[in-house]
Amino acid sequence: MDRSEAEDPDRPASQSGIRLLLPSREFLLSRKGLLLLAEAGLSFIIFICFIASKAASFLTVPLLTFLLALCFFFAYSLKLNEKFKATYWLLAYFLCCVIAAVIYFAISIAAVSKYSDGAAKAAGVFGFIATIVYAVDFYLTFNGLVTSLKQSDSSDAPEQHRSEEDVSDSDSD
Repeated sequence: MDRSEAEDPDRPASQSGIRLLLPSREFLLSRKGLLLLAEAGLSFIIFICFIASKAASFLTVPLLTFLLALCFFFAYSLKLNEKFKATYWLLAYFLCCVIAAVIYFAISIAAVSKYSDGAAKAAGVFGFIATIVYAVDFYLTFNGLVTSLKQSDSSDAPEQHRSEEDVSDSDSD
């Protein structure tokens, strides 16, 4: 009995430790979580297609975007963006999305037009879909970035605005 009692407390503790690394259900169903999962999934599919095709020279881009999407996915799901305030997460993620969308568009055009095998064409089609997903994501991230910058400017603006009014009132006297 001592052994079963000793095992019971360990099981919930180990499950809670594993649960800490898994993303929450709310994040998985959020827009950011779904977009990051779509980016990671599409990048992985494109990576596999490029491995099977003659256009193997393009496989580094999907591999890197897959790894970056996973890193951002776990960073946002573990709320590292709230823990590490020194890193400006929105700007880093915005730049990652813009660069990925542009590069995916370029390699998709090259894969579809230059290579005749089916795997390269499939990678190109999935690359165009990934371009759209990344473009939607960087548009939404840009709107969040602008909103964030406006909020930080509005908190600083009343003090500056008051000082300008005081200066203008003293000049009119």
